Amino acid sequence: MNAHERVRERFAELAAAFGLLTRLPVHRLPLSIIQTRSDAVWAYPLVGATVGALGGGVYWLAHGLSCPPALAGLWALAVMILLTGALHEDGLADLADGFAGGTPEQSLAIMRDHRIGAYGVIALMLSLAIRGTAIALIADPHAVVAALMAAGAASRLSAVLLMAALPHARPDGLSVAVGRPRAPLTGAALGLTFVVSWVLLPFGRALVVMLTALAAALILGSIARARLGGQTGDVLGASCQLSECLALTALAIA
Repeated sequence: MNAHERVRERFAELAAAFGLLTRLPVHRLPLSIIQTRSDAVWAYPLVGATVGALGGGVYWLAHGLSCPPALAGLWALAVMILLTGALHEDGLADLADGFAGGTPEQSLAIMRDHRIGAYGVIALMLSLAIRGTAIALIADPHAVVAALMAAGAASRLSAVLLMAALPHARPDGLSVAVGRPRAPLTGAALGLTFVVSWVLLPFGRALVVMLTALAAALILGSIARARLGGQTGDVLGASCQLSECLALTALAIA
């Protein structure tokens, strides 16, 4: 395989990552289809950073139009949710509702139900409130863009770590369709997240953002293993939400 073919493969994997994690029309690009969807996980942090950049751009625009930080932050969140099709928010709500199940089988059945319960509503409200408040407290447009990009990259890294560390909790579903990533691809996602964070933030804050991704993966990984026996797409989405909340909170404090 020559260098040109390798570049095309990486672009195809990048497009596959965007196609899975966003609603952007990347399927229209003239790129080859990757054979294994897990080959694209290295690019997940880049997807998160791009979504954060677009949300940050909306915040910058709203701020320039004299919107208060709290209102501009809500518009930024709205755009990011539209870009991802609320994929991660849906996972968070489903996982929270699944806590009502007494057994792994009951929890998995509840998580697959399209209806949302009280736990799911509360989880979504807290996620939106924490992220919106953190954005408003960071306030400065430059800092908000950097924070959203770094937090977005770290949040998708947490999902990659869970995919690599835990078995599948059920024999079908989105997570099963993607597959478990190989160690080098997980390492590439880890490295990319650190590079993105370090470019945008001082070293200490970049390190803190990385630690929030690890913390989210550890917390939800422990819960998922104990309650479900492994991970699902909903667990991965919830991890993205928790990691983003932790990262933005840490950056707001900093």
